[in-house]
Amino acid sequence: MTRRTIIGILFIVAGAWKLANMWGVIENDWLWCQSWTIYVAPVLLLYLGATMIVSSYRRDPNQWLQRPLPIGEDGKRICCSVHYGGDEYTYHGETFHGARLDAFCGGIRIDLRQAVITEDEGIDVHTFCGGIELFVPTHVNVVVKSRSFLGGVGNHATHATDPNAPTIHIVADNFLGGMDVKN
Repeated sequence: MTRRTIIGILFIVAGAWKLANMWGVIENDWLWCQSWTIYVAPVLLLYLGATMIVSSYRRDPNQWLQRPLPIGEDGKRICCSVHYGGDEYTYHGETFHGARLDAFCGGIRIDLRQAVITEDEGIDVHTFCGGIELFVPTHVNVVVKSRSFLGGVGNHATHATDPNAPTIHIVADNFLGGMDVKN
């Protein structure tokens, strides 16, 4: 954990502490006796804490753990599950046979630009407070079906000109999370 992340967590704890005091869960009025701290302090502390945590992950170049492809039980389809972190998977000429991606309070980055994709494949996506970044080759089409609540899918991939091009079918279930598809 970086220093910015620890400071961000401390800000969030202080903001939550102030809110608990306001709602009568704990009593510590001796600490919050200034009039401006009634509404400004909790909002400011929560905002600063969340900003520091997010910026610490954005600025850290080594935030993505590069891992080998997690082949599932069928020997073909990959199964990725991330909790509280970030994993990166890159295809280097391997054949892609679909995937199941689960991100819980974390992120997954998959690079399929060098993958061998010769037929239609499917990707099942499930996110909760997390995100997935998918890079696809330019010679495939991408079709997205999304069931999202306070989240979504951004499909920024170019459409292949070949009418017989393989298609990647993405079915995404996002709750407070999302997915971005790019070339």
